[in-house]
Amino acid sequence: MVQSARSRSVLALYSTADDIQCHRTRLVLAAKGVSYERVIVDPSKPPEDLLDLNPYGSTPTLVDRDLTLYGTSVVCEYLDERYPHPPLMPIDPLSRARLRLASLRIELDWLPEVHTIRAGGRPADGARKRLREHLLASLPLFKAAKFFLNPEMSLADCLVAPVVWRLPWLGVDLGREGKPILDYGERLFHSQGFARSMTAEEKAMRP
Repeated sequence: MVQSARSRSVLALYSTADDIQCHRTRLVLAAKGVSYERVIVDPSKPPEDLLDLNPYGSTPTLVDRDLTLYGTSVVCEYLDERYPHPPLMPIDPLSRARLRLASLRIELDWLPEVHTIRAGGRPADGARKRLREHLLASLPLFKAAKFFLNPEMSLADCLVAPVVWRLPWLGVDLGREGKPILDYGERLFHSQGFARSMTAEEKAMRP
């Protein structure tokens, strides 16, 4: 039984072992170099202390002393403001809005296809095709800057990189056309922060 997060004096993150949104949050923490307690939970059987903290029992859930946050975007933006160095969002409102909108599109367009693929069965083949199409349609965004729509790493990269990491595991082949996306991924995958962000299950997704 895990210790109640309310009794912890350190930052704690309730996370599943292989979910993209949880990986996204762990990547933000790793990029910030923040020490925290990682509490891996089974999404089908949320522990009682998580349900006490978050009525939805959802992950990621962040506990910072007396503050409990859930909803991935809420958690990630809080962490960026709570630990301002290095900043993971540009300063100007227009660039910030563009990155937020791009992240929303990914959540609405890409992630449902990932969930369908993971569920297996006949619908998975169509989802692989659609996810590939979504990614290739986004090529200009990968080509626009060193990182996703930005010259520096941002919160958007913390969502995009976990998706790109999982592509071979999901059976999605981008081919030659997708080389800019694969090159983007390799730039991030070799960083110490990305390695620290992963669970054993996520590391096993690639040989």
